Amino acid sequence: MKWKLELVPVPVKDVDLAKSFYTEKVGFDLDHDSWMSDDLRVVQMTPPGSACSIAIGVGIVDTPPGSLQGLHLVVSDIEAARAELLERGVEVTEVKRLSSRDGGAFVHFSDPDGNGWAVQEIRGHG
Repeated sequence: MKWKLELVPVPVKDVDLAKSFYTEKVGFDLDHDSWMSDDLRVVQMTPPGSACSIAIGVGIVDTPPGSLQGLHLVVSDIEAARAELLERGVEVTEVKRLSSRDGGAFVHFSDPDGNGWAVQEIRGHG
């Protein structure tokens, strides 16, 4: 049996601000934005090339906005990824190289609520 992670709920305070951040600044694709009822809104977005999406909205998680930390995005070129984020207006850290081996370079950024993301370089990936 295969087990696939397909959706990660991300707690945010302002859904429209977060939707704009993830689609316009980070570059995620908007899959859908639906009000299921008066107290349930689901906005699903997917990083380009990813099999896993994130969901923000109203009534989908009870965790405090900004409490999700350590989400990882994986890229094949950390310098290009950082440049793309900077060009779109994302505050992103300098590249930190932990080793010369594959997977040893990272940058970090946070969404408007403080949910923390790491971008990890794995050469030859995707």
